[in-house]
Amino acid sequence: MRPTGAGTERKDAAFAGTYVFPNPVDRFSQAHFRPMTLMAINVLFEPDAATVARAKGLNARLLASYPSGFALDAHHAPHITILQRFVPSADLEAVAQAVRQVVATGPAVNWQTTATGTYDLAHGNLGAMGIVIQPTDDWRHLQQRIIAAVAPFAAEQGSAEAFAPRLDGGPISQLTVDYVETFVGPRTGPNYHPHITVGIGHRDVLDGIEAEPFEPFPVRAEAVSLYQVGDYGVAQIKLHDLHRC
Repeated sequence: MRPTGAGTERKDAAFAGTYVFPNPVDRFSQAHFRPMTLMAINVLFEPDAATVARAKGLNARLLASYPSGFALDAHHAPHITILQRFVPSADLEAVAQAVRQVVATGPAVNWQTTATGTYDLAHGNLGAMGIVIQPTDDWRHLQQRIIAAVAPFAAEQGSAEAFAPRLDGGPISQLTVDYVETFVGPRTGPNYHPHITVGIGHRDVLDGIEAEPFEPFPVRAEAVSLYQVGDYGVAQIKLHDLHRC
């Protein structure tokens, strides 16, 4: 739900100053029963350059086997998700400011952790692959503070229209919609398992990469940003720079 109170009253007053309503009933219906447009957002970490290079290397191997997948590029930013939620588009600036305030004024955070391996999620002969990131107490505590900051604005029952449109014009999958809808709980607190999705590939290629030795490497969050989510959960449209780590 959108927060109510002084902020809403100021908006209504400004609106009433511009338009003449025939009677109070008309004003109430126009101010309170407009369709609410939702946006699927991702509050995320932008990883360091070395980690991005590793992710893009795996992405290139997956694209070679499955060109219909997605490239890690300006429309699919390599990232580590903190929180995904539906929020009213009209509240986007307020959401950004709430998260910015939490990150800037909260306890000191150790922004560094470790990549510990790879994972894949199979779907028939295809699957998504990612890099597993070790969760830390600092990251989990920060996630909880961000959840609390966004909660007053959070909405439910979002639809495909809340997502950034696919570049090929295809539909947003219901799996992507459901992932955002159910993010809090199944993917937060002790269930928060940070990762970097690196692409989609054929089963045999995924199995081959999984069988390779993996040398853990350091990962550092360089920034906290706000994006609009695209299909497959990609960070597609950057909306706000929130904090430099």
